Amino acid sequence: MTTSPAGLPAYQRVSAVIGLQNRARTVLPAAAYDFYAAGSDEQISTAEAVETWRARRIAPRVLRDVSAVDTSVELLGSRLASPVLAAPTAFHRMAHDEGEVATAAGIAAAGSLMVLSSRATRYPEDVAAAAGPWWYQVYCLRDRDITRQQVERATAAGARALVLTVDAPYVPPKATAGLPLPLPQDDELCRSVGLGTRLPGWEQDPALGFDAIGELGRLSGLPVLVKGVLRADDAQACVAAGAAGVIVSNHGGRQLDRAVATADALPAVARAVGDAVPVMVDGGIRTGTDVLVALALGARAVLVGRPVLWALALDGADGVAALLDSYRMQLSTAMALAGAARVADIDGSFLHG
Repeated sequence: MTTSPAGLPAYQRVSAVIGLQNRARTVLPAAAYDFYAAGSDEQISTAEAVETWRARRIAPRVLRDVSAVDTSVELLGSRLASPVLAAPTAFHRMAHDEGEVATAAGIAAAGSLMVLSSRATRYPEDVAAAAGPWWYQVYCLRDRDITRQQVERATAAGARALVLTVDAPYVPPKATAGLPLPLPQDDELCRSVGLGTRLPGWEQDPALGFDAIGELGRLSGLPVLVKGVLRADDAQACVAAGAAGVIVSNHGGRQLDRAVATADALPAVARAVGDAVPVMVDGGIRTGTDVLVALALGARAVLVGRPVLWALALDGADGVAALLDSYRMQLSTAMALAGAARVADIDGSFLHG
């Protein structure tokens, strides 16, 4: 029997369950764990994210043919093994020496899609060499020339879409404020993106408006999705401004504390957007059953952030692949038991009340 670096049997290394976080805490540097886990202010939004998915109840259909269940989806031209994507998260080299390269390799092995953070600690070209389909997350920075260079570099490296994060005009204090992060200080990229070492021009532009969506599209020639939307009227405005997709997100509770939970915000956004563009969601999704609930609430796909970091810390690329496989297998089981043979079969009628 093989074991992971944490001494766990291989089949126990990673799975889409809450206990994954506690196991990762035993192998991560304390400052890295605290940075990944922390929310803002009282951390109310962070704490309630998981429970809002768990609060939903499923009304399963019976006497449907579920002898074969297909979890695959097509999203902006990419065929994926399941509707579970990796959300953009920063500083992967704190979790694993290979950083985002290992993450990308694991995601590709699981047949999924990675959203690469603009605060990544590996260059886009290196990540692209290990990745399957991937998108690039963008902050519009105070120094727009930096943003332009980042977008052009990611586009040249093969990004298939841009994900504009709009819920972070400022970065509020976290519970970990002031702690030095375990990033290699002899690495130029880590210095430029790291906390406390990046220049003011690297901070987000608080004057950003809806016109940024079209500007990024013209600059890159790529579809632009907007991440950080919690209101129906904002979602409609994003689509009107040219967004190719909307991601319902409260930034993992790391921005405005007491922001509405994404499970609660999703239905109104999905109704407002309709079939115009794909609606996705992140925040607190920890099991395949959560994914089923999100699809029933109107999402086309979900993104997971912190669990990918925990899996990366525990077992590198293999851990990330096993995590996403776990989500897929749990979703397949939940779909079969609920009476849905395909993702397209799932709608609001699967939820009780």
